[in-house]
Amino acid sequence: MGLEFLDVFEQWADSYDKSVGGHNLEYKEVFAGYEQILEGVTKRSTGFVVEFGVGTGNLTKKLLDSGLKVTGIEPSIPMRGIANAKLGTKAKILDGDFLHFPEIRDIDTIVSTYAFHHLTDEEKDEAIAQYGKLLSKGGRIVFADTMFESVEDYKNAIVKAREEGLHNLAKDLETEYYTTIPILTRILEKSGFTVSFKRCNDFVWLMEGEKQ
Repeated sequence: MGLEFLDVFEQWADSYDKSVGGHNLEYKEVFAGYEQILEGVTKRSTGFVVEFGVGTGNLTKKLLDSGLKVTGIEPSIPMRGIANAKLGTKAKILDGDFLHFPEIRDIDTIVSTYAFHHLTDEEKDEAIAQYGKLLSKGGRIVFADTMFESVEDYKNAIVKAREEGLHNLAKDLETEYYTTIPILTRILEKSGFTVSFKRCNDFVWLMEGEKQ
């Protein structure tokens, strides 16, 4: 899972919760409606849930509070530490990433927020193919992440961030693997999913795939 960005996860660990709360002005628009985004993922989740990129455990907590059974996957030791301190014994959080993780069976829903863009499009394809084999008919993938309607929109977002002086955001957009809705649609459909998208803010879309 884009482990070349692992140092970024560790740098974000201590400040992540403040950033998602709107205290980091550079990323304020990226995290606009953060609580509603997490609730949207939670409402679309059923049964036994596997969460990739747990981070500090904010989505995990909402899933657990809604009565779902959750196993989390998180490669960052500092992030896992914060999540475990927040959740206590309520959740099992394992070391791993989108592509490499312990064997888990009988999964109903696979979820993630703000993490899938750390994979290249080829890695996204590989990950979704794995999930297609793990999920039975009716199983779901529910991801909320930064993505764009077109390559042109993606390029315009970089230009706009630069013009507004959001240099860290512009750098992130240029160096991480943000993709487009048409590409993700092809990837999911190839692995036997129907897919829909809902815009959450200027950057983030909620993607829901259902195994056919």
